[in-house]
Amino acid sequence: MRHKFEENAAIDPMDPLVVIQAATESPATAAISAYLENYQALHPGIVPVKTPDRLVMVKTATIILADVQRETLLLYTTTGTVATHETLRHLVQRLGDPTFVQVSKHGVLNLDHLQSLEDSFSGNMTAILTDQVKTAVSRKYVKQLMGQLGL
Repeated sequence: MRHKFEENAAIDPMDPLVVIQAATESPATAAISAYLENYQALHPGIVPVKTPDRLVMVKTATIILADVQRETLLLYTTTGTVATHETLRHLVQRLGDPTFVQVSKHGVLNLDHLQSLEDSFSGNMTAILTDQVKTAVSRKYVKQLMGQLGL
């Protein structure tokens, strides 16, 4: 991917115009658009999470794994576990961070906390994360994870 800056005095410096040019729209252009949409989040680095009894401010850098168990979304963080009834899809949209990668239909991991990957059965893998947290990587998501890792 190439990029360049063009100065234009007619554009407000506090509200820049970003144009994405490509031969056709692709997953890469969609990912760039999604990143830009989430770029100006009110509190980057913090995501509020509603639990049954309070609203918890979770630093995104501390999130190791988000995993759905039954009807509860568990956020495994470096400081403990937070339980919420939010959907995994909605959390990922709110995070808007490419370091969070879906590895199964019920799990999203933070690449910053990925320590190793081990082969498992039937093409699946096991991800070993910070604090010895483990999660399965479904074979459906292995290729996407490898792409995120640059492999």
